Amino acid sequence: METNAQTARRSLATEAVHAGREDLARLGLHAPPLDLSTTYPSYDSRAEAARIDEFATTGARPEGPPVYSRLDNPTTARFETALARLEGTESAVAFASGMAALTATLLVRGAMGLRHVVAVRPLYGCSDHLLGSGLLGTEVTWVDPAGIADAIRPDTGLVMIESPANPTLAEIDLRAAAHSCGEVPLLVDNTFATPVLQRPAESGARLVLHSATKYLGGHGDVLGGIVACDEDFARKLRQVRFATGGVLHPLAAYLLLRGLSTLPVRVRAASASAAELARRLADDPRVERVHYPRIGGAMVAFETAGDPHEVIGAVRLINPAVSLGSVDSLIQHPASISHRIVAEGDRHSSGVSDRLLRMSVGLEDVDDLWADLDQALSAGSPLTAAPASAPVAAPRTSAARAAARAAAGN
Repeated sequence: METNAQTARRSLATEAVHAGREDLARLGLHAPPLDLSTTYPSYDSRAEAARIDEFATTGARPEGPPVYSRLDNPTTARFETALARLEGTESAVAFASGMAALTATLLVRGAMGLRHVVAVRPLYGCSDHLLGSGLLGTEVTWVDPAGIADAIRPDTGLVMIESPANPTLAEIDLRAAAHSCGEVPLLVDNTFATPVLQRPAESGARLVLHSATKYLGGHGDVLGGIVACDEDFARKLRQVRFATGGVLHPLAAYLLLRGLSTLPVRVRAASASAAELARRLADDPRVERVHYPRIGGAMVAFETAGDPHEVIGAVRLINPAVSLGSVDSLIQHPASISHRIVAEGDRHSSGVSDRLLRMSVGLEDVDDLWADLDQALSAGSPLTAAPASAPVAAPRTSAARAAARAAAGN
């Protein structure tokens, strides 16, 4: 493999295509190999014992051939190498899902007696639940970004934020948040932005979390999670992964590595459509408020003037389904599904209203998407809609203006 110095000059688009694949030509291959082995033969049991002892002690990847796929797998390792390169970190460790990745991170800190977490809402609903439920022995203090420093205690294991946040797309100044953390690691859920739009490690985050199921995979057909970090933390994560069994399957890793190669193209194309839809929604009287981040991206959230459930029931091209980041567009009602597990008062106080809809914009033609939204909004509102082909006036909100600027930039 090439060193970081050798690849430092590469653009993200180039890295997305080549990271984790640098040795293929020397192996006489074009596509990455898929290694489905769960175990590997060895006639030297003494050497195997020494390698397993070394892994148990240090968490470092074993030298030589693999021992067992829960410890390490060549295909999974390729995906980890590639994602670490895209996020600009030393290492990355992959898991069976984003929640498995977050669980392992909390277990690493908890094993050190650091079970207190400082977190900023909103987060993905299941992340919120895991932190607050006490299932892993964690205690959480919920704060606004300005309150991070004051909430840190001697037993604080990490600070967790998501920016843009799920589902309101609220943004946090990552550099300021990292400064507020002091010596406590900042964990940033970068699922919505992806390394195409931001690389939290460059702003001081020590841990970068992805639900790889979303944009990294990009096609709605694979589950996975990953934490990008330094090698010291990666070794601890590998120890937890081996002990708990939350390993990413090599077939999933193969699909995720393939997904990374088109990540910049997909995110930029979907972001341009999302920005345009945000602009149109902001000028529509059937919509009370539009949420679209300054950083851009392919996610749009909006609060309907009418019944959001009727809108969900009326879409025909857009899929009324959970998840996000796929090539097809998805829409869901967070208060009913993704954030249902969060207490109603906590949902409302963090901006997740009962009329909020979250849309993941895919790669369809933007006019086709707007036509579907237009008829669906009419089904949920008593207001008379303007024809879908009518010219759209200048944006009326800051969110819409941001969307227009993002569209021009993409």
